Amino acid sequence: MREIKHWLDGGAVSGAGDRRLPVWDPATGEQQAYVVAATADETARAVASAAKAFPAWRAASLSRRSEVMFRFRELVDANRKEIASLVSQEHGKTVADAGGELARGLENIEFAAGAPHLLKGGYSEQASSGVDVYSIRQPLGVVAGITPFNFPAMVPMWMFCNALVCGNTFVLKPSEKDPSVSLMMADLLRQAGLPDGAFNVVQGDREAVETLIAHPDVQALSFVGSTPVARSIYEQGTRAGKRVQALGGAKNHMVVLPDADVDSAADAAVSAGFGSAGERCMAVSVVVAVGAVGDPLVAAIRDRIGRIAVGPASDPSAEMGPLISREHRDKVAGYLAAAGAADVVVVDGRDAPISDGPGFFLGASLVDKVATDSPLYTDEIFGPVLSVVRADTYEQALELVNDNEFGNGTAIFTRDGGAARRFQYDVNCGMVGVNVPVPVPVAYYSFGGWKSSLFGDLHMYGPEGLQFYTRSKVVTSRWPDPATSEVDLGFPKVR
Repeated sequence: MREIKHWLDGGAVSGAGDRRLPVWDPATGEQQAYVVAATADETARAVASAAKAFPAWRAASLSRRSEVMFRFRELVDANRKEIASLVSQEHGKTVADAGGELARGLENIEFAAGAPHLLKGGYSEQASSGVDVYSIRQPLGVVAGITPFNFPAMVPMWMFCNALVCGNTFVLKPSEKDPSVSLMMADLLRQAGLPDGAFNVVQGDREAVETLIAHPDVQALSFVGSTPVARSIYEQGTRAGKRVQALGGAKNHMVVLPDADVDSAADAAVSAGFGSAGERCMAVSVVVAVGAVGDPLVAAIRDRIGRIAVGPASDPSAEMGPLISREHRDKVAGYLAAAGAADVVVVDGRDAPISDGPGFFLGASLVDKVATDSPLYTDEIFGPVLSVVRADTYEQALELVNDNEFGNGTAIFTRDGGAARRFQYDVNCGMVGVNVPVPVPVAYYSFGGWKSSLFGDLHMYGPEGLQFYTRSKVVTSRWPDPATSEVDLGFPKVR
């Protein structure tokens, strides 16, 4: 059985612990590899490696750091197919979905490569007589990222690209469910010229995470995952005096007004709800159908679900793959089994023929007239289950979104520009789409929600990502005026 190793001091290293964590093939249900969960000592070694590499990497010029990012970008682009295949093998998402993940990751590398411009400070000449004041941004030191299974390539890039180009060194703890991509990225960074020790990977679980949280040399933590874990990491990390950004869960609503184009809205709901088997923090999980649009919209979504090809990533015709694990597949299916009397199950994914296969498959499901106290509505299901909630008016739909515990992403579908503008003004949510079902910001903006979807002050990647991985220093300076100084500075005196 293949071991997926750690990456320390510029190379792959076998685990020394005694706990093996399985890595499954979601399409077949068979174990394909394992990781040896990092011990506290191994995790501390990764931090020590990053700390040792920090002074030299911090001293590297901005142009040198930018050059490494440019080279890394070219290497990732040249190896797109291999990386996407690796993602598909361990996560289960289709090759097309994996390719889309890499495309968004490449945007983040490209943004980071512009750091020489983005990290410029401010300067005020003659703030007082003979006094200049200027600001600079400096790296924090060793920073760490704890990333989820659903985007094993892209989400780490959200973190380490900005962190490294700012002059920090990085320790990545990827999901133990699909960890191989982390090693490939580490090797590509090495090939791009990143010094040994500046980027390290520890495979594992809670023991590694808790060691990173407690370690005094780790200055900042970035996390993406469920809300309970995000809250815990934020509380523990800040208690330890660290800077923390912890992105939590979501329950993303897509509001469809009566004037919306039904076909466009149905296409959007299907792609946003079932892409990557619904295992996306920006997946649409609730459609709020306003007024008379409800019945035709549900019918259009139902018809489209019947045409979704579910299968393994190895099948080029597959549009939706399996879920990440057997346990998660069964948990998602459990929501359908527990649907209440008022919940109308229009399409039951458990009935899809592929669900009877050996892999962790579950067909797309559609449930109409879901009550707001139903677990189908209140819980983050994180799977291919789309709930439809009916609302009589725009005001009722807005209230549903704003009353929800989460505030990650939302969307509105309408032909009315005034209604769309009002919605983006009124809605309490971090990312808003207007006729765009998955409003993930481009790399030169920042990603993050509100309420229980974000713990911390700064969103991820983009300008706020650079701000998170640096701290500001203001310098106030006074120098002798060469025209009046009694010290001979080699300048001609002005009389």
